[in-house]
Amino acid sequence: MNLSDSQTGGPVPQRVSALEAVLGHLRAAIESGAYAIGDKLPSEAELCRALEVSRPVLREALRALQTMGLTVSRTGRGTFVVANTVQDPTFGDYAAGDLLEVRRHIEIPVAGYAARRRTPEDLDRLFHLLDRMERETDTAAWVAMDTLFHLAVADAARNPVFRRLIEEIRDALARQSAFLNELGGRREQSDREHRAVVEALADGCEQDAADAMSHHLDRVETALTDIVRPPRTDHPTDGGPDARPADRPAPTQ
Repeated sequence: MNLSDSQTGGPVPQRVSALEAVLGHLRAAIESGAYAIGDKLPSEAELCRALEVSRPVLREALRALQTMGLTVSRTGRGTFVVANTVQDPTFGDYAAGDLLEVRRHIEIPVAGYAARRRTPEDLDRLFHLLDRMERETDTAAWVAMDTLFHLAVADAARNPVFRRLIEEIRDALARQSAFLNELGGRREQSDREHRAVVEALADGCEQDAADAMSHHLDRVETALTDIVRPPRTDHPTDGGPDARPADRPAPTQ
């Protein structure tokens, strides 16, 4: 089975990345019970051979499964299925729902304060950062700048406590950003949302800045929901929920 260049179904086929294809394949196997709770997934080498993908792609998919709470990696033993439904992804030390709730209480008012207190130097820094992000093609570099963007908005609010709070969740923000960009194609949309925030800061409009940040966080939530709970489609020819495709490697015990 070659998942390196897959297409989604529908009247107009849409290409998906190898990562999305591998993750979708493994997730479907777990949710259908083909890999049951307690099962050990095949080794990376076996999965790479069976799915015809590179090891880096497979490892990203395995990390995403773990973020979703479907699997756990045990050093020296392998990857094991621990759940068959996704509840709430975890980014570092924080669940996605908890992280988003806190972000709404911090970053929306922070954007409002920043609109009132930002300096010309703050705006220069933010616009320069936006320009770099919009040109960047490397995901890891973009993610690093994404966290810098949110820290820079906090700096512009002229309250060191806000920056300290954003620093506390910085690792979780980076993990969430990488997750959404790899699986949700969020980068260009995030760039537009970030620019709307900075333009509101430049206008000095507190309400517009708060609204722009609120919209940004709304879109983050929507993207997470789309990844975690995608629309289910039934395929009568699949042979039922317990069927295991012939080219899906059996779980090793």
